[in-house]
Amino acid sequence: MLDSLSKMPGEMSSDTRRQLLNAVTDLFLLDQDPSEESQEHYGEIANQSLPKLNATDRQAYAEKVAAVPTLPHQVAVTLAGDQDGEVARLVLKLSPVLTDADLAAIAVSQSQYHLVAIAERAKLSEGLTDILVERGNRDVLHTVSSNDGAAFSDKGFERLLERGGQDISISSALAARADLKPDRAARVMRIVEQLNDNGGLWSKPSDEAASLARQARQQRLEVKLLLADLAAGSRTVDEIIAMLADEDRAYHLAQVVAQAAEIGTEQALRVLMQRDVTGIAVTCRSLNVTTATFETVLNMRGRRLYFAPKSTKDDLRGYATLDNATAERTMRFLKMRTKLR
Repeated sequence: MLDSLSKMPGEMSSDTRRQLLNAVTDLFLLDQDPSEESQEHYGEIANQSLPKLNATDRQAYAEKVAAVPTLPHQVAVTLAGDQDGEVARLVLKLSPVLTDADLAAIAVSQSQYHLVAIAERAKLSEGLTDILVERGNRDVLHTVSSNDGAAFSDKGFERLLERGGQDISISSALAARADLKPDRAARVMRIVEQLNDNGGLWSKPSDEAASLARQARQQRLEVKLLLADLAAGSRTVDEIIAMLADEDRAYHLAQVVAQAAEIGTEQALRVLMQRDVTGIAVTCRSLNVTTATFETVLNMRGRRLYFAPKSTKDDLRGYATLDNATAERTMRFLKMRTKLR
């Protein structure tokens, strides 16, 4: 059917195209593992239709497919690069199809609104944050500073301090990050305290910023103690994961998972925050994390990745049927493959 629809008549009205695209999209989304041929035909239909739709219809379509992992790559790129930021926003923020190269091309050519959407992604590489920090306005800098999933190169971090360090909202967002190395944390804290002494900038009270910075520093100390307790066996991994997930502390949760599963923190954060639940489900099951605790992890992921409640429930049911032996074998294989690279 998709093949027969891939060459649509040119005289079709915008409303007819919208209705046809919606119908074909509903059909395409029913297949969770479409063939390459099916994806190709669907992509042709979508790419022929999108230029003929108005912004409102393109936005409605984009919101429908933004997080779909089987969306044809070119369709995702077309939506993400749409001149209308409202059309592009959710695709830039949620699409698992877009590559770093796609996002970088958009980040160097599109509006600040597009950059804010990219800065909201659950995970950002150092290369992308370098671009955002160089091109972004205050909103972009604040958004990326607040994103625990954003990795900063030394160069990017220096540039961020140079461009936004004197803005109390940006410096306080940096100070509240869970992943700050001790030297970076000390530098940011000094800036926040200096701004506090000088009365601060913009609208955020500087004493509040200093309080947030101290809280973040306390949390970083707390997670060190939790990791020590985990190593000593005085706390269970299940107990610690439940607490950190409930408090929405994704980076600290990744640190605990990494130590318990004997993998890197970056790898743990990646499986925790990617849209496919398989990686974090296998990791947690191999650690004997209870279904009740995993539900807390799923709720945290749902808040951050904007999952529908039904999706969370389906993932929880899947976790309940995942056996420990399978999970442990999978983890051993993944660790071996990582070492061989």
